[in-house]
Formats: sequence, structure tokens, C-alpha cells
Amino acid sequence: MLISVIGAAVLMLPIFYVFTVLFQKPNRNWEQIKQFLLQDYMLDSLVLVLFTGFFTVVIGLALAWLVAAYDFPMKRFFRWALILPLAIPPYIAAYTYANMLSYTGIVQKTLRNQFGLSLSQSYFNVMSIQGAVFIFTMFLFPYVYLIARSFLERQSASYVENARLLGRGPVSIFFRVVLPISRPALIGGVTLVVFEVLSDYGVSSYFGVQTISTAIFKMWFGMYDVDSAMRLAAWLMIVVIGIFIAERLLRRHRMFSSSTSKMRPLVPQRLQGISAGAAAAVCFLIFLFSLLIPLVQLVVWATWTYEAVFDQTFIELTLNTLRVALMATVIIMVLSVVVANVCRRQRNGFASFLSRGVTAGYSVPGAIIAIGVLAVCINLDKSLAPLYNQMGLGKAPLIISMSLAMAVFGYVIRFMATGYHAVEAGFEKIGSKYVEASRLLGIGPTRTFFKVDLPLIKGAVLSGFILTFVEIIKELPITLLLRPFNFETLATKAYQYAGDEQILEASVPSLIIVGISLISVLAFHQLGKRME
Repeated sequence: MLISVIGAAVLMLPIFYVFTVLFQKPNRNWEQIKQFLLQDYMLDSLVLVLFTGFFTVVIGLALAWLVAAYDFPMKRFFRWALILPLAIPPYIAAYTYANMLSYTGIVQKTLRNQFGLSLSQSYFNVMSIQGAVFIFTMFLFPYVYLIARSFLERQSASYVENARLLGRGPVSIFFRVVLPISRPALIGGVTLVVFEVLSDYGVSSYFGVQTISTAIFKMWFGMYDVDSAMRLAAWLMIVVIGIFIAERLLRRHRMFSSSTSKMRPLVPQRLQGISAGAAAAVCFLIFLFSLLIPLVQLVVWATWTYEAVFDQTFIELTLNTLRVALMATVIIMVLSVVVANVCRRQRNGFASFLSRGVTAGYSVPGAIIAIGVLAVCINLDKSLAPLYNQMGLGKAPLIISMSLAMAVFGYVIRFMATGYHAVEAGFEKIGSKYVEASRLLGIGPTRTFFKVDLPLIKGAVLSGFILTFVEIIKELPITLLLRPFNFETLATKAYQYAGDEQILEASVPSLIIVGISLISVLAFHQLGKRME
């Protein structure tokens, strides 16, 4: 219990610390930002969120309904393959598509050399807010697709079948039945998309879109104004809290449940002829643009540049990536198991507050977490300055603030929810009957946990480990802001290459990130099939 409370308090401290700046007098820079720039930052962020949210819902729900309700060629492949775009971080996709569509890229070069077509560059200008919406949509729609597909396959059978018996056609069923009952799932999926868009820095900065996240980086790195960066982070946090509250209110009165306890899976209808071909074509086109094209292009570029990039330094940064991801993931999973076990036993208001506290970081953009962690660590170093002086380290050294521990701390806060929810689902699945039987046999709670609970939830723990590990490997904002000097990871190296317009060289670290992510997603898919 004590460990859980301390862990939750430590994880929540940097997030709440950001708000302390609102009670302090702002500097001159902030007055300029508020008067001339803040409105533009908010507007671009809002445009990105609204359009990305709309298009991910359209694509995610349409694909989920096709896969759940119909049989067509290659459906079994597309059912899991449409999850794979999550393996490609949006910032890597942004670099790839921007280069492919540039004047010297493969698309325009092929049109000029093979077909003699020289079209206006405006047709291929992806480096804009419209291009950012395209990138986010293509590589974040699986959040909506996965949640909606699971909901439709398991809970929509009676509604859809009754509508069919009443003579409703496919279009009427989709808009009159599927869309209304899918609202909770859609809101949950699109909320994840919104949080990812607000957290992004790589796509927005590369495409020149002025969002609050990019503004935080500019204040921090460009003007060295941590106070203004914290104020922007605080305002962004207020927006995130507003989205979270709105999501809860929208779902509060939009709950659908079956009228019977016997849940039947939805029986797919077999499509024939043109309809079957059209369904397969739609799935293939989305799969093509969201995974196949960028992946093939990265592989081609990597074959051109791997000899120049792959050296001892590159091996070291790869090991850096794996080491820091492994450290943070182990801490997350250990803390997740401890807290989830406490919450399972308590089952009261305190347990609910505890679970929400430790998982709050996932809905907070990485830039906010980074600023909160930095501020807490700097103040901790100031408090420990006398001790450092006695140890011969100087009067005011930045020990914690310049260490890898600060980055690991940021990862733990940001991705605690990923591991925790997997463990929580594992505990819910096994129930309490095994624990009660063990206690009746006179076995203590600690021994029961290691002998009974842990073996039963090992699949859930492994799933959480995989998801958390791959999320940390892909993470860019926290790594850029909290890494020690001269510490590079695959994500920061790819970003550095892209920033220096060395897109071909960026393909090698990007491909390794994508490869690890793909393997992890496939492993998670197989684990999910075994646990069903």
C-alpha cells in the first residue's frame, strides 16, 4: 500500500508542478507570446486535432465495420495488418513522404522521366498543415480501428441482426445502428488520437506547423526561457484536462449494453463480385499508404546509405535506446503489478483515485511531462546542494538534472498507463477465486501473489512489457528534452538527420525503430490470440 501511494505521488508531482508557474509573475517574453503568438499556436493545434480526429474516425470505423461485418478476399490478413501502421511513428512517416513527394523524390522523378509530366510543385506540397493531417490520419487511425473492431465483433450482433430482419439495408444499418452504438468506442479511440496529436513535436516542427508543443521547444531551446515554456505547458495541460472531462461527459450518457447476458459474436456476411473486390481494394489502399509505401521506401534508402551510417557510434546509440527503454519498462511493469494488485484488493474510492493517478501521464503531452520533470529535478538538485558540496562535487552541481535518470523518470510517467492497463486486464480476467482458495489453504498474501497470481497474469505482464517497450523506443519529445548531453537514441538520431536534410541517412535508424515496432506489434497480436 505504502509503495503504491508513494509511487503515485511521485508520478503526479511533475504534472502538477507545471501549474505552479501560473501563480508567478510572467516575464516580458510571455507578454509578447500571449499578445502575438498564442492565438496562432492554439488555432493550428485545434485545426490539427479536429481534422485528424474526424478523418481517423471515418477511416477507422469504416474499416472496423468492413472487417467485423463482412467476409471478403484477404479479410483475415487485413484484420490484423491494419493495426501495423502503429509501428511507424508519425515523425518518421513525415520525413519519408516529404522526401518522396519532393522535386527530386521518386514520385515527381518518375512522372518526369517515365511519363514526361512536369506538374506544379503545389500538387505535391505535403509540408503544410494539410500534410500533417494526412500523416496523423494514416498512422493513427489504428487506435480507432482496433477499439471499434473489438466492440463491433463482440457486442453488436443482436442490434445488427435485428436491423437486418427488419429489412434495413447496409447503408441504413451503418448510419442508424452501427454509428450510434459505436459512440463510446469511437470517443475512446479518438481521444487517444487527440492526445497523440497534442503530444507530437516531430511532424509539426518538420512541416512548419505552429502548435503549442513546437512553441514549448522554441521557448526552451531557442530562447532559453523555461518560464514561458512552463506557461505554455500549463495552458496545454488545461486544454488536455478539458478534453478529458468532455470525453467523460460524452460517454457518461452514451452507454449501450446488451439486453441478455449471453453475448454472441457478429456473424459476417459474405460479399460477392464487385462488392467483395471493392472491400478488399479499400483495405489494401489504406494498408498501402499507411505501411507498405513508407516501409519499402525506407528499406530502399537504407540499402543506399547503411555503409556510411552503420558504424561503432551507431551501434552505441542503438544500445543506448535499448538500455534506456529496458530500464524504464522494467520499472513501469514492477510498479504496475504492485499498484494493480493493491487496487484489486481495495476496490474502493481510494483504489480508483490511485489507479487514475498513476496512469494520468498517458493523457499528458510529452513536452509537459518533460518540463515538469526538469523543474522538479532542478529543485531537487538545489535542495541537495549542501550534500553535494560535502561530497566534493561543488557548491551547486546539477547531478540529477544532467543524468539519464531524469529521462527514465519522464518515460515512467508518460507510459505508466500502457503497462498498468495490461496488468489490470490480466487481474480482471483471472478474478479472485484462485486467491481466495490459496488464502483458505493458509498461504500468506505475498506467497499467494508469487505462486498463484504472477503465473496466471504472466501473459498480461508480457503484453504490457511489449507495448511499453516499443512506445519508449518511438518516443521523441521526452527524449529530446530530458536526455543527457551527448546521449543519442535511434529516435533523436533520425530526427537529427532529418533536421539536417539527410533524409536518406535517417532511414537506417528509422528502419530499426519500425522493425522493432513491427516485431512487437506482431508479438502482441499473437499473445492476444492466445489469451482470448
